[in-house]
Amino acid sequence: MSQKPSLEIAIDAFPAKQRPRWIELATSADHKDIGRVMIGASLGFLFLALVELLMMRLQLAIPDNTFLSPVTFNRMLSDYGATAVFLFAIPLVLGFFYYVAPLQIGARGTALPRLGQLGLAIYAAGATVLYAAFLFTPSEAGVNPLAPLTELAFLANNGVDAWATATGLATLGFIFVAIDLLTTLRNMRAPGMAWRRVPIFAWAAAVGSWLILFIGPVLLAALTMLMIDRNYDGIFFADGSGGAPLLWQHLSWIFYSGTYMLILIFAFGAIAEIVATFSGKPLFNRGVVMGSLAAIAVVGTLAWMQNMLTAPIGSGWMYFAMLMSLALIVPFGLIIFNLISTMVGGALRMRAPLLFAVGAISMISIGLAAEIEHSMVATAWNLKDTTDATAATHFALVGGAVFGGFAALHYWYPKMTGRTMGESLARISFWTMIAGILLAFVPLFFAGAGEGQVIDAYKFFSGDGVDAYNLIASIGTLILAIGIVMTLVNAISSRENGPAAGHDPWGGDTLEWFALSPPDPHNFDVLPDVRSTRPMRDIRLAIAHRSGRSEEPARERQPVA
Repeated sequence: MSQKPSLEIAIDAFPAKQRPRWIELATSADHKDIGRVMIGASLGFLFLALVELLMMRLQLAIPDNTFLSPVTFNRMLSDYGATAVFLFAIPLVLGFFYYVAPLQIGARGTALPRLGQLGLAIYAAGATVLYAAFLFTPSEAGVNPLAPLTELAFLANNGVDAWATATGLATLGFIFVAIDLLTTLRNMRAPGMAWRRVPIFAWAAAVGSWLILFIGPVLLAALTMLMIDRNYDGIFFADGSGGAPLLWQHLSWIFYSGTYMLILIFAFGAIAEIVATFSGKPLFNRGVVMGSLAAIAVVGTLAWMQNMLTAPIGSGWMYFAMLMSLALIVPFGLIIFNLISTMVGGALRMRAPLLFAVGAISMISIGLAAEIEHSMVATAWNLKDTTDATAATHFALVGGAVFGGFAALHYWYPKMTGRTMGESLARISFWTMIAGILLAFVPLFFAGAGEGQVIDAYKFFSGDGVDAYNLIASIGTLILAIGIVMTLVNAISSRENGPAAGHDPWGGDTLEWFALSPPDPHNFDVLPDVRSTRPMRDIRLAIAHRSGRSEEPARERQPVA
């Protein structure tokens, strides 16, 4: 009878102490842990952005309101913009890309895991700086602090410096994560995973990462110049001293326009995967969708001057911006056409992921249709600085980041946790959000286009004719927030109490469903040879053939919670 060596006995007698899970997550270089942290943090900041938005809408619920002072309103507006873009939307996009894309291409990890870990840490540092500013002076310069209004002569406090530091750190972290993603997608694809076979979402991750590598350094350069102007007597944006105030607008709008496109690229990439899975069909004309996503990244960023049609730029540049904006109709239209064509004739299973995906398509379409009028030089002069622009932007970005993000959350939640989110609560949340977004932003179209209500103003007056519009919009914002919070609660409670999902709950065709749920640290024990754009379908057919069945196994349906 064999006995254990004395060293093994000693090890068994003193088992390793288990570290708390939060420490493991904070120190892990596993792309799945980093992705989960980024997604979880972004959803937390979504809640903070909702609080800030609700406070501003309470101020605007009735005329001549004094609930918030002008300074407090401007601080809320500044932090709301930074939170919604830098702390929620971009991290949510990158979190899903970083978690899912390596699994989809059959990689056992990422190429530069420590770089991804560093990117997460720098993003967290930026978030800390932004909210630590409340201990002294937050920024009062708005969503996009335009020069020269950010000069010390106008804002002598250090709020703008804190905003620039926070957004700069977050952007640097995003660049590091994007570099790791691109390197992984370039060098670590499974055997046979040619670019033409890469899943649409992984392709969107590649396009989005390239986009971040372009727009991120542009913003970092602008922020560096802003800090030099404010603190070291620079003249980059100083009018009359050799500087150019419009330079800040050009650089910042390149970043924000690229970010706008990044969010929509992510949303359409996730929706394409969901629509194909829940239709039981391959994506209609996937090559056109892949080309359209790449075109959106390029053409959409080149349209940055659409946001400057009321600025003193040359007429030639105005019409160039209009041309680029109108050209976006083609790739966006092709993608939406292909998504609808995939669903038509399919055996649709209207589960929560598909429900949110269809909602995202609808809300994004409303926002993009409204953006068309803002791309026209003639109408932009009348509508650009009104709440009509606020409504158009929010329909597109809430549709992409919130509805599209929640579609992705419901779809990949079983892969992350091994459980599905509650279906009944998901449906209630969805319809509440639909009612909320329509009530919150449709009235702003009328207030801006019909009555000329100015954007980002801290109050309006009883004689302006916008009382009812603003009251309805404030009620709608509250309803939208309730719907969003329902989904956040659903995600938290389903972590322990959701129905068990299994490893392949939806019957998807991409390789992340070949891994365990949640996946092992090394992702896959065995990597299959990829021979088509639907590798999981090929695996199911091979299993069915070996077991003597002639047809693909039926896709299991999860019970409604």
